Amino acid sequence: MTTTERARPNAAATGALFGLALGDAFGAPTEFDSVAEILRSGPWQHLRLPVPALVTDDTQMALAVARAADTAMGPDAAGRLDPVRFEQALVSEFVRWLDAPDNDRAPGMTCLAACARLKTGTPWRLATEAGSKGCGANMRVAPLGLIASLRSEERGGAAQLQAALTHGHPTALAAADLTAHAVWLLREGTTPARLPQLLRAYVLSQRSRYHGRWLGDLWTRGPWRSPAAFITRGWDETLKALDRLDAALASPAPDDDPCLVTGAGWIAEEALATGLLCFLLFPRDPVTALRRAACSSGDSDSIACLTGAFAGAFHGADVWPVHFTDRVEHRHALAAHGARWDR
Repeated sequence: MTTTERARPNAAATGALFGLALGDAFGAPTEFDSVAEILRSGPWQHLRLPVPALVTDDTQMALAVARAADTAMGPDAAGRLDPVRFEQALVSEFVRWLDAPDNDRAPGMTCLAACARLKTGTPWRLATEAGSKGCGANMRVAPLGLIASLRSEERGGAAQLQAALTHGHPTALAAADLTAHAVWLLREGTTPARLPQLLRAYVLSQRSRYHGRWLGDLWTRGPWRSPAAFITRGWDETLKALDRLDAALASPAPDDDPCLVTGAGWIAEEALATGLLCFLLFPRDPVTALRRAACSSGDSDSIACLTGAFAGAFHGADVWPVHFTDRVEHRHALAAHGARWDR
């Protein structure tokens, strides 16, 4: 089965990184508001990008994952991503994020607690919140879907590892893996119409595969009888989220709160499904997709962050208005990573 139906978009990595940051900035002011409260300022289609366009921990941690990947794939790594090197780089970047003076954007308590334990030298399999599947696991994973040189095993294992450092529930791992895979498919030219089918096929192909090289004995942190039973739970819950996505797309209601059908996005599989829904409702109008995601009753910044990553990976960098990208926070770092990966 071919996974692509068109040429790879120009500057897809740059488009995805700017898309996630723009979505984050759009959704940051609305994250804790109801849809009714958001609509008091006018129709959701007219939602404005804030000035300044500040991001939250979603973009901050996505950049941390990007830097960790670059460090781990340094000149002496022969272009490969090794679990030990990536783990070390991630721990360093997550602790750096924890201590950063601008880590004041309503960061998730799970990330803060796990990173605080990492800072003390606690091994990550003990530092992680083993029962958490919060969306912090996958709101930061998009960079791993943008590195063209990664093999499938590296992409999936690395996506799960970066989630597992803070969120140890199997559904957090599966949703992060599937999020990175969705970004990669779109970067490679998969059309939106085929995306849900290919994501479902990927889930079924991975359902009992435990990435022991990346995760070690993480599965022993819970009531799981085997590594396969651990990860199967995660993929099965993620598959149910795709079921809700399919139902929403079968009877699209673009003016309704997307959280009503695919979930509020506070947990990883719901953030993925609702971010995908907003993108797939407006596949040719990515700015409208960001506004729809930001005008939602759930974790609006994380939902819009994922929506933007999907849209940017599919369309490329030129889809975002220059007057947006010129004022989004961290634009120079986003552009630098994107340019490197687009080469």
